[in-house]
Formats: sequence, C-alpha cells, structure tokens
Amino acid sequence: MPTTKSAKKRLRQNVARRARNRAARSVLKSQVRKVRESVAAGDVEAATTALREATKKLDQAAARGVIHANASARTKSRLSAAIKSAKGASPAAAKPAKAAKAKKS
Repeated sequence: MPTTKSAKKRLRQNVARRARNRAARSVLKSQVRKVRESVAAGDVEAATTALREATKKLDQAAARGVIHANASARTKSRLSAAIKSAKGASPAAAKPAKAAKAKKS
C-alpha cells in the first residue's frame, strides 16, 4: 500500500483509469462481436451498420490510448474484409458476367 500522499493519489487515479479503460474495452469488444456475428449470420446490411459503429468506437479508443492505433486499424481492416467477402459470397450481390467482346481479325 502507498504511504506518501502523492502515492495515494496516484493509486486513486490508476484505479479510476483502469475502471474507465476496462469499460471502454468491454464496449469495444461488444461492438466488434456484433459485426462478426452479423457477418456469420450472412446479414451484410446489419454488419455494415455495426461496422460503422465499431469503427467510431475503435477510433475513439485509439485516440484515448485504450488500445494502440495500429490495433484499431488492424481490427477495422479485418472487419471490413470480412464484410467484403460476405458480400461476394451472397447470391444477391453477385454480378452477372459480362459478355466477352469479339476480337477483330
């Protein structure tokens, strides 16, 4: 336990910051999980909406130092890639193939 006045204050600050960071990280994980669950369920529209919220939360957490900026960027990239691949896998998103042009001889 801290003995000096300044050490006691630092302990109080650390406890408050830890609680705030844990809460922020919990909200962050929940948002990311919503995106992943929507992608797994095949609901691309819900996943896109959830990605927008998750992106905002990731950026805020990185700005506040809760997570590293590169971790935020990596997570956003992986989530958007998962949504993109889910769009490609869905039959409604598949584009019809273009007819090949005839070559002039």
